[in-house]
Amino acid sequence: MKNRLTLYILVGMVLGVIVGYICHRTVGDAAEAKTIAGYFSIITDIFLRLVKMIIAPLVFATLVSGLSGMEGSSDVRRIGLRSVGWFVCASLFSLALGLVLANLLQPGAGLHMVQTNADVATGLNTAGLNFKDFVTHAFPTSIMDAMARNDILQILVFSVLFGVVLSVIKTDPRVAPLIAGVDALVPAMLKLTDYVMRLAPVGVFGALAAAITVHGLDVLMTYGKLIGSFYVGLVLLWTALILVGYAFLGRPIWALLKAIREPAMLAFSTASSEAAYPRLTEKLEEFGVDKKVVGFTLPLGYAFNLDGSMMYQAFAAIFIAQAFGIDMPLSAQITMLLVLMLSSKGMAGVARGSVVVVAAVAPMFHLPPSGVVLILAIDQILDMGRTATNVIGNSIATAVIAKWEAKRVPTRQEANVETVFGQLQGETK
Repeated sequence: MKNRLTLYILVGMVLGVIVGYICHRTVGDAAEAKTIAGYFSIITDIFLRLVKMIIAPLVFATLVSGLSGMEGSSDVRRIGLRSVGWFVCASLFSLALGLVLANLLQPGAGLHMVQTNADVATGLNTAGLNFKDFVTHAFPTSIMDAMARNDILQILVFSVLFGVVLSVIKTDPRVAPLIAGVDALVPAMLKLTDYVMRLAPVGVFGALAAAITVHGLDVLMTYGKLIGSFYVGLVLLWTALILVGYAFLGRPIWALLKAIREPAMLAFSTASSEAAYPRLTEKLEEFGVDKKVVGFTLPLGYAFNLDGSMMYQAFAAIFIAQAFGIDMPLSAQITMLLVLMLSSKGMAGVARGSVVVVAAVAPMFHLPPSGVVLILAIDQILDMGRTATNVIGNSIATAVIAKWEAKRVPTRQEANVETVFGQLQGETK
């Protein structure tokens, strides 16, 4: 279905460009163009409302289900703490790198997009944001009110607290039905999200037709700039990940990269983490990582350590701000970075989860969600790069955790190299 959806999005994009260009060339003046674009925006507005509809229950279900399933043994707790520490640092670095590059390269500057009816400003007053307001705003007075307003930060705080409490008392038989109910809610919400995302081609058509009706084909030049800027950022991120991996693993990092080459290429070509996961597990075990570490750290990484997706979310959010001419002070950008890091956790299994996260966070910082639909048109191209990056980042993280835990056996080739190296050192002495 994913490949067909990609094809349908491409068809919607082409039709949107054609119809928008015809309208742009035939309308009499700018006012008439905006009127026609408003009719196209109706389609986009409906799609955005459906996306907003699923955000609150989706975030709640995925986070609570994941946290309530945590185990409490000492080994698992130690590996978990080390893994989460690594994942938090990697996520912050990826987000920060995306934020810096998006500000330097300005991929959305000069687009002069106009907000639609669905772009309702809600959330924090980022113009005068301070630490006190941010902290107090994070804690909801009512979870129902937070969900009704789609306040992602307040939903996150409640979901984390609720999930941790369930993990502590999950042995109580009275709590088991509640945990089972939340666990059952996850696949239902994932399926609903899948159905909503099937309407993405229609939303892309409406967004592109509206944009090109008003602005002409100049919009397409912005796409090329966004793709180029994003892949420059990915190359820098790959370099940083490899250097950090080398600092912890030494020369075996090159053997690791060679081992995961196949699953990384599979992830890039299919833009699917699920397609690469089974093969990646095999390759990491062949690399010498203990099965227990692979079985625990890798799934945890796919939920909490999506380096490519982190960079994408920062790029997408800043791109939307630039495209709509919204000035975001540095304090707001840093706060958005932290919120993105928190809100993305547990969203790995969601269809086009990175897009959903950006759509959820955007209103909090007065960014028009309609900008997310524009990015959907080229999301497949961006998804290929970020998915391959996720594979590389999680592979390095798993190998490093295995070394910390002394749970990695050197491969035969590495052992031979070390033996020869030791003999040469002995002869030298």
